Amino acid sequence: MKIAFIGGGNMASALIGGLIKRGVAADLYVVDLGEEARACVAKEFGVVTGASIDSKLANYDAILLAVKPQVLKDVAGSLRPVLSKQLVISIAAGIRAADLSRWLGGYTQIVRTMPNTPALIGMGVTGLAALPGVDDSAKALAVKVLEAVGQTVWFDDETKIDAVTAISGSGPAYVFYFIEAMQEAARQLGMAEEQGRVLAVATFTGAAQLAAQSGEPASVLRERVTSKGGTTAAALASFDAQGVKDAIVCGVFAADARAKEMGEELGKA
Repeated sequence: MKIAFIGGGNMASALIGGLIKRGVAADLYVVDLGEEARACVAKEFGVVTGASIDSKLANYDAILLAVKPQVLKDVAGSLRPVLSKQLVISIAAGIRAADLSRWLGGYTQIVRTMPNTPALIGMGVTGLAALPGVDDSAKALAVKVLEAVGQTVWFDDETKIDAVTAISGSGPAYVFYFIEAMQEAARQLGMAEEQGRVLAVATFTGAAQLAAQSGEPASVLRERVTSKGGTTAAALASFDAQGVKDAIVCGVFAADARAKEMGEELGKA
């Protein structure tokens, strides 16, 4: 399998590392304008790099677009002449597949995806949606690439990728935000910084693994930790009184709305 990456940043590096570790790809190629970025991926992964999009990309099975959404239109303009049958995989937030297809001159072999930063340690999750012209073998190729760094979830409706962005794309920041709050509480309760960090991070890691392995609803797991009149019940009652759950839901809705706005703004650019 031959895969080319346009952009050699963190997410591209995570995918390249995952593909190499799993022995998925035989030929990887990275295009990046930045000399430092090219040097980093070449040194770390031993892959061939290039400074510009050229005819070499015509020989690849998949081209993964890992650039900032604001520059994707310009990248698409350069990529357009070398496309024939390659699968184009976009990880750019907010960019709708229809707009990308338009920028690529009506090209339809496109899968839009939204991975998240735990991909950097092989524990990511990616939502995917394909344009109607993408066949099962191309979809399987997209899965093979993205599963190199974690789980994948397919959606028939591409508009759901905005919701994926709000839930799992932005989601790690919500978790870090809560960890920050727990560490601050630990500090105010008289713990050393490292003590609070270890307790907060290990609690999240362990609870997440328990949720993943048990298969039971989070509400059931929560109830098992909550004794009537106990310490956990006191904390949860305080959260409910201050509307913490509703605030989290509203925050996710705000992220979803912003993803849709970005699609509108960037699609018009």
